[in-house]
Amino acid sequence: MMPDFVTPPMILVIWALAGYLLGSIPFGIIVAGVMGLGDLRQIGSGNIGATNVLRTGSKTGAALTLIADAGKAGIAVLLTRALAAEDAAQLAGFAAFFGHCYPIWLKFRGGKGVSTFFGLLFALAWPVGIAAGATWLITAALFRYSSLAALITAVLTPVFMIILELNHLLTLEISLALLIFWRHKENIVRLFCSQESKIGKK
Repeated sequence: MMPDFVTPPMILVIWALAGYLLGSIPFGIIVAGVMGLGDLRQIGSGNIGATNVLRTGSKTGAALTLIADAGKAGIAVLLTRALAAEDAAQLAGFAAFFGHCYPIWLKFRGGKGVSTFFGLLFALAWPVGIAAGATWLITAALFRYSSLAALITAVLTPVFMIILELNHLLTLEISLALLIFWRHKENIVRLFCSQESKIGKK
């Protein structure tokens, strides 16, 4: 369920802080600002992620935001794994995800974490990342709801890890899934009320 803890506690704290600060970088706001798309916090859902950037009508901006938000989690994991141990890598990855959701620079009002979630999965175990990505794409294509695709993917990802015998990642994944559900609580209400915006709708 968890990796072996071999890294000294203070070193874990340092990597967690580094991951959090990296994850806190609001790339959606940066991309929107550079491309003249406006303040994301005043557009659509007010979210700072790729889906809301897409609501500005800029597919390029949305793609850049998705790549950057995924990349910061991936970098946090891969850099930490290269310089420390697996326990530190998982903690740094979780911290990056948490930083995206609750960035210090934006008074802890961040994104839903979906792009960061995928970047984290690909860095931790790319077969799981591929399976999760395929799940999101299929669900989004069928129902046209980004939030629903994220929720279903979050539920199924632990199953993929069990199938692939990656049990040391399960505690991390379950924690991520719970946070994704928490960050999507308003979307869940709108889905039940048939009021959720579909992908591509401004």
